Amino acid sequence: MVREIDPPSIQKDFLLAALAEGKRLDGRIPLQQRKIEFIFGEELGNVECRLGKTAVLAQVSASIVKPREDRPYEGFLMINSEIGPMASSVYENGRSSDSEVLITRLLEKSIRRTEAIDREALCILAGEKVWQLRLTLHFLSDSGNLLDCASMASMIALKHFRKPDVEVIGDEVIIHSPEERAPVPLAIHHTPLCLTFAYFENLPPILDPTHLEATLCEGTLTVTMNAQREICVLSKAGGTPLAAEDIMGVVRVGVDRVREMVKIMDDALEKDRENRVVEVR
Repeated sequence: MVREIDPPSIQKDFLLAALAEGKRLDGRIPLQQRKIEFIFGEELGNVECRLGKTAVLAQVSASIVKPREDRPYEGFLMINSEIGPMASSVYENGRSSDSEVLITRLLEKSIRRTEAIDREALCILAGEKVWQLRLTLHFLSDSGNLLDCASMASMIALKHFRKPDVEVIGDEVIIHSPEERAPVPLAIHHTPLCLTFAYFENLPPILDPTHLEATLCEGTLTVTMNAQREICVLSKAGGTPLAAEDIMGVVRVGVDRVREMVKIMDDALEKDRENRVVEVR
Protein backbone atom coordinates (compact mmCIF):
# COMPACT_ATOMS: atom_id res chain seq x y z
CA MET A 1 0.00 0.00 0.00
CA VAL A 2 1.38 3.36 -1.06
CA ARG A 3 1.07 6.06 1.57
CA GLU A 4 -0.30 9.35 0.23
CA ILE A 5 1.62 12.46 1.23
CA ASP A 6 -0.22 15.70 1.80
CA PRO A 7 0.83 18.14 -1.00
CA PRO A 8 0.94 21.20 1.31
CA SER A 9 3.45 19.33 3.50
CA ILE A 10 5.71 18.73 0.51
CA GLN A 11 5.37 22.35 -0.58
CA LYS A 12 6.22 23.61 2.90
CA ASP A 13 9.30 21.39 3.19
CA PHE A 14 10.53 22.58 -0.20
CA LEU A 15 9.80 26.22 0.66
CA LEU A 16 11.57 25.99 4.03
CA ALA A 17 14.59 24.33 2.45
CA ALA A 18 14.86 27.18 -0.08
CA LEU A 19 14.42 29.87 2.59
CA ALA A 20 17.11 28.24 4.73
CA GLU A 21 19.48 28.90 1.82
CA GLY A 22 18.29 32.51 1.50
CA LYS A 23 16.28 31.84 -1.65
CA ARG A 24 12.60 32.04 -2.56
CA LEU A 25 10.63 30.01 -5.06
CA ASP A 26 10.13 33.01 -7.38
CA GLY A 27 13.85 33.85 -7.41
CA ARG A 28 13.76 36.75 -4.95
CA ILE A 29 15.92 37.16 -1.86
CA PRO A 30 14.09 37.31 1.53
CA LEU A 31 13.68 41.11 1.78
CA GLN A 32 13.08 41.80 -1.92
CA GLN A 33 9.71 43.14 -3.04
CA ARG A 34 8.06 42.21 -6.32
CA LYS A 35 8.00 44.71 -9.17
CA ILE A 36 5.59 47.63 -8.70
CA GLU A 37 3.65 48.92 -11.71
CA PHE A 38 0.92 51.54 -12.03
CA ILE A 39 -1.61 51.79 -14.85
CA PHE A 40 -3.60 55.03 -15.04
CA GLY A 41 -7.14 55.19 -16.38
CA GLU A 42 -8.56 58.00 -18.48
CA GLU A 43 -10.39 59.47 -15.48
CA LEU A 44 -8.46 61.12 -12.66
CA GLY A 45 -8.45 58.95 -9.54
CA ASN A 46 -8.65 55.70 -11.49
CA VAL A 47 -5.39 53.72 -11.04
CA GLU A 48 -4.49 50.04 -11.14
CA CYS A 49 -1.57 48.88 -9.02
CA ARG A 50 0.30 45.68 -9.81
CA LEU A 51 2.62 44.02 -7.32
CA GLY A 52 4.02 41.11 -9.27
CA LYS A 53 0.90 39.27 -10.46
CA THR A 54 -1.29 40.72 -7.68
CA ALA A 55 -3.48 43.52 -9.04
CA VAL A 56 -5.85 46.03 -7.37
CA LEU A 57 -7.83 48.79 -9.08
CA ALA A 58 -8.60 51.89 -6.99
CA GLN A 59 -11.22 54.46 -7.99
CA VAL A 60 -11.92 57.76 -6.24
CA SER A 61 -15.10 59.79 -6.66
CA ALA A 62 -16.50 62.83 -4.86
CA SER A 63 -19.97 64.13 -4.05
CA ILE A 64 -21.28 67.04 -1.97
CA VAL A 65 -23.08 66.13 1.27
CA LYS A 66 -24.04 67.69 4.59
CA PRO A 67 -21.38 67.37 7.34
CA ARG A 68 -21.90 65.86 10.77
CA GLU A 69 -23.33 68.32 13.27
CA ASP A 70 -20.45 67.80 15.70
CA ARG A 71 -17.85 68.25 12.92
CA PRO A 72 -19.22 71.04 10.70
CA TYR A 73 -15.83 71.77 9.10
CA GLU A 74 -14.89 68.21 8.08
CA GLY A 75 -15.57 66.24 4.93
CA PHE A 76 -15.68 62.47 4.65
CA LEU A 77 -13.51 59.68 3.31
CA MET A 78 -15.32 56.38 2.74
CA ILE A 79 -13.38 53.21 1.87
CA ASN A 80 -15.21 50.34 0.18
CA SER A 81 -13.77 47.04 -0.99
CA GLU A 82 -15.01 43.67 -2.14
CA ILE A 83 -12.97 40.60 -3.02
CA GLY A 84 -14.80 38.35 -5.47
CA PRO A 85 -14.06 35.30 -7.62
CA MET A 86 -12.25 37.54 -10.14
CA ALA A 87 -9.32 37.80 -7.74
CA SER A 88 -9.28 34.11 -6.83
CA SER A 89 -11.63 31.15 -6.83
CA VAL A 90 -11.42 30.98 -3.01
CA TYR A 91 -13.58 34.10 -2.70
CA GLU A 92 -17.37 34.24 -3.09
CA ASN A 93 -19.60 37.03 -4.39
CA GLY A 94 -21.58 38.91 -1.75
CA ARG A 95 -19.75 37.29 1.16
CA SER A 96 -17.06 39.14 3.08
CA SER A 97 -13.96 37.05 3.67
CA ASP A 98 -11.59 37.44 6.63
CA SER A 99 -8.99 38.88 4.24
CA GLU A 100 -11.39 41.55 3.00
CA VAL A 101 -12.37 42.59 6.54
CA LEU A 102 -8.70 42.77 7.61
CA ILE A 103 -7.67 44.78 4.55
CA THR A 104 -10.50 47.29 4.95
CA ARG A 105 -9.78 47.75 8.67
CA LEU A 106 -6.06 48.30 8.15
CA LEU A 107 -6.64 50.76 5.31
CA GLU A 108 -9.10 52.64 7.50
CA LYS A 109 -6.47 52.88 10.24
CA SER A 110 -3.63 53.66 7.82
CA ILE A 111 -5.33 56.34 5.73
CA ARG A 112 -8.34 57.77 7.52
CA ARG A 113 -7.34 57.58 11.18
CA THR A 114 -3.83 58.92 10.57
CA GLU A 115 -5.37 61.94 8.81
CA ALA A 116 -3.48 61.27 5.58
CA ILE A 117 -6.19 63.28 3.85
CA ASP A 118 -6.93 66.75 5.23
CA ARG A 119 -10.66 66.43 5.84
CA GLU A 120 -11.03 70.07 6.85
CA ALA A 121 -9.83 71.01 3.35
CA LEU A 122 -12.92 69.17 2.06
CA CYS A 123 -15.21 71.76 3.66
CA ILE A 124 -17.11 73.97 1.20
CA LEU A 125 -19.62 75.76 3.43
CA ALA A 126 -19.27 75.13 7.18
CA GLY A 127 -22.20 73.16 8.58
CA GLU A 128 -23.87 72.98 5.17
CA LYS A 129 -21.78 71.44 2.41
CA VAL A 130 -18.63 69.31 2.37
CA TRP A 131 -16.99 66.91 -0.06
CA GLN A 132 -17.45 63.19 0.55
CA LEU A 133 -14.68 61.13 -1.03
CA ARG A 134 -15.40 57.51 -1.89
CA LEU A 135 -12.42 55.21 -2.38
CA THR A 136 -13.49 51.93 -4.01
CA LEU A 137 -11.10 49.01 -4.35
CA HIS A 138 -11.58 46.26 -6.93
CA PHE A 139 -9.36 43.22 -6.38
CA LEU A 140 -8.45 41.90 -9.82
CA SER A 141 -5.89 39.19 -9.06
CA ASP A 142 -4.64 37.62 -5.83
CA SER A 143 -1.14 36.21 -6.08
CA GLY A 144 -0.43 37.12 -2.46
CA ASN A 145 -0.13 40.27 -0.37
CA LEU A 146 -3.33 42.03 -1.44
CA LEU A 147 -3.00 44.46 1.48
CA ASP A 148 0.26 46.09 0.38
CA CYS A 149 -0.99 46.31 -3.20
CA ALA A 150 -4.30 47.84 -2.06
CA SER A 151 -2.42 50.32 0.13
CA MET A 152 -0.37 51.60 -2.81
CA ALA A 153 -3.40 51.63 -5.13
CA SER A 154 -5.37 53.65 -2.57
CA MET A 155 -2.75 56.33 -2.01
CA ILE A 156 -1.79 56.81 -5.65
CA ALA A 157 -5.47 57.05 -6.65
CA LEU A 158 -6.03 59.73 -3.98
CA LYS A 159 -2.96 61.63 -5.21
CA HIS A 160 -4.09 61.27 -8.82
CA PHE A 161 -7.65 62.45 -8.12
CA ARG A 162 -8.82 66.03 -8.64
CA LYS A 163 -12.05 67.46 -7.26
CA PRO A 164 -14.01 70.17 -9.12
CA ASP A 165 -13.12 73.74 -8.23
CA VAL A 166 -15.87 75.35 -6.14
CA GLU A 167 -16.80 79.00 -5.67
CA VAL A 168 -18.91 80.18 -2.75
CA ILE A 169 -20.89 83.44 -3.13
CA GLY A 170 -22.89 84.07 0.02
CA ASP A 171 -24.88 80.88 0.56
CA GLU A 172 -24.63 79.88 -3.08
CA VAL A 173 -22.17 77.18 -4.13
CA ILE A 174 -21.02 77.15 -7.75
CA ILE A 175 -19.31 73.98 -8.99
CA HIS A 176 -17.10 74.67 -11.99
CA SER A 177 -16.65 72.10 -14.73
CA PRO A 178 -13.10 71.02 -15.74
CA GLU A 179 -13.52 73.12 -18.91
CA GLU A 180 -14.19 76.27 -16.86
CA ARG A 181 -11.56 75.81 -14.16
CA ALA A 182 -8.85 73.23 -13.56
CA PRO A 183 -9.84 70.63 -10.95
CA VAL A 184 -8.10 70.85 -7.56
CA PRO A 185 -5.85 68.15 -6.01
CA LEU A 186 -6.60 66.82 -2.54
CA ALA A 187 -4.66 68.14 0.46
CA ILE A 188 -2.58 65.13 1.54
CA HIS A 189 -0.50 65.33 4.72
CA HIS A 190 1.55 62.16 4.24
CA THR A 191 1.64 58.87 2.32
CA PRO A 192 1.17 55.85 4.62
CA LEU A 193 2.05 52.54 2.93
CA CYS A 194 1.76 48.98 4.21
CA LEU A 195 4.64 46.50 4.23
CA THR A 196 3.85 42.89 5.09
CA PHE A 197 6.43 40.40 6.36
CA ALA A 198 5.89 36.64 6.72
CA TYR A 199 7.57 34.62 9.46
CA PHE A 200 8.74 31.02 9.51
CA GLU A 201 10.12 29.23 12.56
CA ASN A 202 13.86 29.79 13.11
CA LEU A 203 14.19 31.77 9.86
CA PRO A 204 14.49 35.50 9.15
CA PRO A 205 11.32 37.25 7.90
CA ILE A 206 10.49 37.64 4.22
CA LEU A 207 8.99 40.75 2.64
CA ASP A 208 5.97 40.77 0.33
CA PRO A 209 4.89 37.11 0.67
CA THR A 210 3.28 35.32 -2.26
CA HIS A 211 -0.01 33.47 -1.82
CA LEU A 212 1.83 30.20 -1.11
CA GLU A 213 4.25 31.82 1.34
CA ALA A 214 1.40 33.51 3.21
CA THR A 215 -0.53 30.24 3.37
CA LEU A 216 2.39 28.21 4.76
CA CYS A 217 3.96 30.80 7.09
CA GLU A 218 3.70 30.78 10.90
CA GLY A 219 2.39 34.35 11.01
CA THR A 220 2.62 37.81 9.44
CA LEU A 221 3.48 41.31 10.59
CA THR A 222 2.30 44.40 8.73
CA VAL A 223 3.90 47.75 9.45
CA THR A 224 2.42 50.91 7.96
CA MET A 225 4.92 53.74 7.60
CA ASN A 226 5.41 56.99 5.72
CA ALA A 227 8.47 58.64 4.19
CA GLN A 228 8.91 60.73 7.36
CA ARG A 229 9.94 57.55 9.26
CA GLU A 230 6.71 57.53 11.27
CA ILE A 231 5.03 54.25 12.22
CA CYS A 232 1.32 54.67 11.52
CA VAL A 233 -0.01 51.16 12.23
CA LEU A 234 1.49 47.89 13.44
CA SER A 235 -0.55 44.72 12.94
CA LYS A 236 0.46 41.16 13.76
CA ALA A 237 -1.60 38.18 12.61
CA GLY A 238 -0.93 34.79 14.21
CA GLY A 239 2.35 33.09 14.96
CA THR A 240 4.65 33.14 17.94
CA PRO A 241 5.38 36.40 19.82
CA LEU A 242 8.10 38.61 18.37
CA ALA A 243 10.87 40.21 20.39
CA ALA A 244 11.26 44.00 20.34
CA GLU A 245 14.53 43.74 18.38
CA ASP A 246 12.80 41.62 15.71
CA ILE A 247 10.12 44.27 15.24
CA MET A 248 12.69 47.08 15.14
CA GLY A 249 14.62 45.16 12.50
CA VAL A 250 11.52 45.07 10.33
CA VAL A 251 10.93 48.78 10.92
CA ARG A 252 14.48 49.61 9.80
CA VAL A 253 13.87 47.71 6.57
CA GLY A 254 10.55 49.51 6.16
CA VAL A 255 12.07 53.00 6.43
CA ASP A 256 14.14 52.62 3.27
CA ARG A 257 11.58 50.56 1.38
CA VAL A 258 8.70 53.01 1.94
CA ARG A 259 10.85 55.88 0.67
CA GLU A 260 11.57 53.89 -2.49
CA MET A 261 7.85 53.09 -2.93
CA VAL A 262 6.87 56.76 -2.55
CA LYS A 263 9.48 57.74 -5.14
CA ILE A 264 8.19 55.11 -7.60
CA MET A 265 4.68 56.43 -7.00
CA ASP A 266 5.63 60.10 -7.46
CA ASP A 267 7.65 59.33 -10.63
CA ALA A 268 4.65 57.48 -12.10
CA LEU A 269 2.32 60.40 -11.27
CA GLU A 270 4.71 62.90 -12.85
CA LYS A 271 4.97 60.81 -16.01
CA ASP A 272 1.17 60.57 -16.23
CA ARG A 273 0.84 64.36 -15.80
CA GLU A 274 3.31 64.94 -18.63
CA ASN A 275 1.41 62.53 -20.88
CA ARG A 276 -1.89 64.33 -20.18
CA VAL A 277 -0.34 67.72 -20.95
CA VAL A 278 0.91 66.38 -24.30
CA GLU A 279 -2.55 64.97 -25.10
CA VAL A 280 -4.23 68.32 -24.31
CA ARG A 281 -1.85 70.14 -26.65
